[in-house]
Amino acid sequence: MAERTTREHAVRFPATSTSRRSLLLGSLGLAAGSTLPLSVEATIAPTTDAHAAHQDDPVVADIQERTFRFFWETTNPVTGLARDRYPSNSPASVAAVGFALTSYPIGVERNLVTRERAAQRVLRTLRFLESRPQGPEPTGASGHNGFFYHFINPVTGLRSGKSELSTVDTALLLGGVLFCQAYFDGPSVEETEIRELAETLYGRVNWPWMQVRPPAIAHGWSPEHGALGYDWRGYNEAVIVYLLALGSPTHPVEPSAWDAWTSTYDSSWSTEFGLPHLAFGPLFGHQYCQTWVDFRGLQDAYMRQRGFDYFENNRRAVYAQRAYAVANPNGWRDYGPNVWGITASDGPANVTCDYDGSPRTFRAYSARGVVGPGSYDDGTLAPTAVIASIAVAPEIVVPAVHEVKRRFGDQLYTAYGFLDSFNPSFTFDVPLVSGHCVPGFGWVASDYIGIDQGPIVAMIENYRTGLVWRTMQKCAHLRRGLKRAGFSGGWL
Repeated sequence: MAERTTREHAVRFPATSTSRRSLLLGSLGLAAGSTLPLSVEATIAPTTDAHAAHQDDPVVADIQERTFRFFWETTNPVTGLARDRYPSNSPASVAAVGFALTSYPIGVERNLVTRERAAQRVLRTLRFLESRPQGPEPTGASGHNGFFYHFINPVTGLRSGKSELSTVDTALLLGGVLFCQAYFDGPSVEETEIRELAETLYGRVNWPWMQVRPPAIAHGWSPEHGALGYDWRGYNEAVIVYLLALGSPTHPVEPSAWDAWTSTYDSSWSTEFGLPHLAFGPLFGHQYCQTWVDFRGLQDAYMRQRGFDYFENNRRAVYAQRAYAVANPNGWRDYGPNVWGITASDGPANVTCDYDGSPRTFRAYSARGVVGPGSYDDGTLAPTAVIASIAVAPEIVVPAVHEVKRRFGDQLYTAYGFLDSFNPSFTFDVPLVSGHCVPGFGWVASDYIGIDQGPIVAMIENYRTGLVWRTMQKCAHLRRGLKRAGFSGGWL
C-alpha cells in the first residue's frame, strides 16, 4: 500500500483523451482540469494506440495459434466435448465446450483450419449436445430443463459423478453456441443446421425454473438436493447468466432479475490499488462475459450512475492487479510491473509452510484474487489472467506476455501455449496435489485447463480484429438481453 500512496506526483490527460479524462475525473469526484495521482497514470493510454503497435505481434500470434490447437487437437472429435483439463484424465466441462466452439471460427479466420472442417466440428458438437437425454434422474442424463451438468462424460455426454446443473457453465456453453450461430451464416445445409441446432439448445433452457428465490437466479441444482442454496449476487462472472436469461426467446426472466442483480453491486465496490471499480478478486470474473460482449460505450442504469462502462471497469481491475504486483505487500518472489496475473487456477498444495519468516497458507486449485471480497494470494500466477486481458489493456499486457515468456518460457511454454499456472515462491519439499517443483525455479502446473485456455484464444482475437465482439453484435438474443437489462449506447 505504501507504494501506492506515497508516490504523489501527478499527471494530466493528453488533449486527445478528453472523453476518457471526463469519465475518470467524474468517477473520482474531481473537477475538470484536475490532476491525477501516478497510480492512475497508465490508464490514460488509449488502447487504440497500443492495438496499432502490437496487433501483429509474433509472440501473441504464436500463443493464440498454440492455444487454438489445444481445443482442436484435444477435444473429442466424435462428440465435440472438451475436457476440463489436459493431459490429466478428466471429464468434459460444458463451459470448456463453449470456449472450444468459440475457438473454431477464430481458427478459420487465422487460416488454421478450413471453414468446412470447422463447421463440421461445430455441427457434430451441437448434434451431440442436442441428442443427449435430459431429465431429473441422478444418472443417465446430460442435464435437466435445458441446463447441462457442470461436468459430463466426454464419450457419452452423461452426468459425471455428482456434479451439479450449473447456470453459469451452461451460459458459457451457450456463449459459444450463439457465437457459432452468428458466425456460420452461409446457405449450406451444414451451416443452416448449425443455426437451427443453436436455436434449439438455447431455446429449451428454462431460466425461470432456476429462480427458486425470485427474481435472483440460483447457482444450480442437483437431483440429490434440489436447488443449490446460493443465488448469483454481487459483481462476478454471472453477468452472462442474466443477459442470456433475459434474452431467451422462449423462457425469459423478467427485467427485475437484472435490477435485483445490480442492487447487490455496492458491496463489491473497491478503490484499492487504483481507480474505483466493481471488484471481483479473480480476473476471470471480469473476463468471461466480455469474451463475447463488447461493452465499450454500453451502460445500464447502474453504470450510468457511476459514469463509465463495464469495459472500463474490467480495465481498472486489470490495472489494479498490476499495481498490486508492483506493491507486492506479501513479498512474493518475482512479482512486478510485468509479472502479475491472479485468477482461479491450479496451485501446488493445501499446506502451510514458513516463507520469509512467517507461516503462509498455500492452496491447490483455488479462486485466487487480490482486490475485492474474499481475496487470496499465495504467490501463484496464471498466464491466462494476463493474456485474457489483452483486449482491454494491451499496453500493459503485451509487455507482460513478452517478459513472462522470456523469463519463464522454458518451464511454462509448451505445445499448447502456457501451462495453467506457476509459483516461483513455492520451493518446499512437501507432497504436491498437482504439478511439480523445478529446482531453482519453483512450482509449475502440469495441466492446461479448458476454461483458462478459452479466453486466451478469444480475447487475443478481439484484440487483433474484434471478431468475436463484432459477430455477437448480430445475435438478436444478446441484443434483446442487453436491452431488457436497460443497456443503451455503444453498438446498440
